[in-house]
Amino acid sequence: MTDAPTDASAAVPLVDVRNGSAPVDGVLLPCYDRSRLRPAVVHFGVGGFHRAHQAVYFDQLAGLGFTHWGVIGVGMHRPEMGEVLDAQDNLFTVVQRGTGDSEARVVGSMVEYLLLARDPDAVRERLADPRTRLVTLTITADGYRVPDDPEEARDTVFGLLVEALDARRRADHAPFTVLSCDNLLDSAEVTREAVLSLARRLDPDLAGWIAERATFPGSMVDRITPTTTPEDRDLVEQDFGVEDRWPVITEPFSQWVIEDAFCNDRPPLDRVGVRFVPDVAPYKVIKSRLLNGAHCALGHVGYLAGHRSTDEAMADPAVADFVERLMREEIAPLLPADVPGMDLDDYCGTLLERFRNPAIADPLSRLCRRGSTKVPDYLLPSLHEALAQGRPADRLTFATAAWMRYLRGVDLAGEPIEVQDARADELREAAVRGGDDPCALLRFTDVFGDLDRDARCVADLRRFLTALDHDGLPTAATALSRRPSGDV
Repeated sequence: MTDAPTDASAAVPLVDVRNGSAPVDGVLLPCYDRSRLRPAVVHFGVGGFHRAHQAVYFDQLAGLGFTHWGVIGVGMHRPEMGEVLDAQDNLFTVVQRGTGDSEARVVGSMVEYLLLARDPDAVRERLADPRTRLVTLTITADGYRVPDDPEEARDTVFGLLVEALDARRRADHAPFTVLSCDNLLDSAEVTREAVLSLARRLDPDLAGWIAERATFPGSMVDRITPTTTPEDRDLVEQDFGVEDRWPVITEPFSQWVIEDAFCNDRPPLDRVGVRFVPDVAPYKVIKSRLLNGAHCALGHVGYLAGHRSTDEAMADPAVADFVERLMREEIAPLLPADVPGMDLDDYCGTLLERFRNPAIADPLSRLCRRGSTKVPDYLLPSLHEALAQGRPADRLTFATAAWMRYLRGVDLAGEPIEVQDARADELREAAVRGGDDPCALLRFTDVFGDLDRDARCVADLRRFLTALDHDGLPTAATALSRRPSGDV
C-alpha cells in the first residue's frame, strides 16, 4: 500500500450517494442503490491499483443491476487506508487522466473494509460466509511467501483461505474461486500450491477436497496507476469539487483477461469489458514482456539519462527511440502473434502513447523499485530467449547493463541513487566491486541465470557499462539507436 497523501484523521466524507445528494458537476456517481449491494467478493490488498481497476469493474457491474457482487476489501498491514475509507463510507474517487480532459467517478462497489493485521477473525468470518463466491488478490510478490511455522502461516492470506475452505467443507458449503491478479507469470499455480501445501499440513482430506472442488484461475491485469500525491488530492478537489482524502489517479486504458475457470458462479464481468479465455498464459506473457519489461528498461535507462518521470524520459528522442525499437524489434518478435484480441503492433503503439501521457506521469524511481524481482521476471526472459534463438538482443543487453550501472547507487552525474530493493546491499557491493566488469553481478545466477556462460553477452554488457561510464548515456543510447538492432 502506498503512503497516505495526507493525515487520515483529516478525512471528510464524499458525496452521500445513499441520501440522494445532488450530482457533482463532471463527476460520475454510482447510479445504483448502494443499500442493495450484497457482498460476494473478498479482495486482499486494497491499494491504488485495486481501486483503479477491479473495484471499477464491479462498480460498473452494479450499475448494470448486478448488485449481488459487492466487494469486501481487506488491507494487509497499515491502518491509514481503512481510516480514510471508513470516514468516506467506503467511497472513493477514481480520476482518469488522458492527454486531453480528465474524468472522475465515485466508486461505490466496496461494501466493507477490514484490516487483516487488526482483525483476522473478521476476515475469516467473511471468507467462511457462503455468500462469498470469489476471492481476489493483489498482494505483490512478497505476499506469496508462506512461513514454514504453522502459527505464523495461520494469519497469512493463504492460512486464512485454508481455514475458511475447511469451515465451508465442514458446513457442506461450496468453495470459493481464488483469483490472483498479481503480475507473477505463474501466480495462479503459485496460489493453488500455497493453499494446497498448507491444507496438507492441516488435513490431507481437506487438501483433496480443495484440489477437486476449488479453482484458481489466472488473470492478466493492466492499468498504470501512479502513487497518489497530496497535489493530486488538491487537484481533485479543485477540478471536481470532491473532497477525497485518498483519490486514485489513473489512465484511460484498462484491461482484464481472466481464465474461465470458476467453481462457484461467475460474475458477468464480460458485460463491462472483461475477456474470459480458456488460457490466460499468452496474454500474461505479452503484457509482462512488453509493458513490464519496457517499464524496467525505461526506468533504468531514463533515470541514468537524468530524467525522473516517464513522460519526461519519453520526451527525450534517444530514450523514446530506444524503448520503441526495444519493443518492436527485440521483444515483440519473440511473442505469440495469434492471441485473440492482441495485435502486437497495435499494442506496442498503445504502450508508447501511454508511456508518453504527461497527465499520468509515473516517477522513474517507482519503475526501478524491486529491480531484483522485476528485471528477472520481465526483462531477462526476453534476453535469454533472444540469445538462445540467435535473434537481435542489443537493446535488451543495454537495458540490463543500465540496471547494473544503476545498482551502484550513484548516477552518471555522481548524484546518489536510493536503490529500493530487498537485495540492494549485496547487489550494490557487487556492482561497485565489478565496475565495468559484469561478472561480479552475473554470479547471482538466481537473478541472471546462465548469462555468464554466453561470452558475447558478457562482452556486450562490459562494452555497454564502459560506454555508460565514459561516454554518458545519451551518447551511448544514441549510438546504439543508429545501428541496426543486433549489430555489435
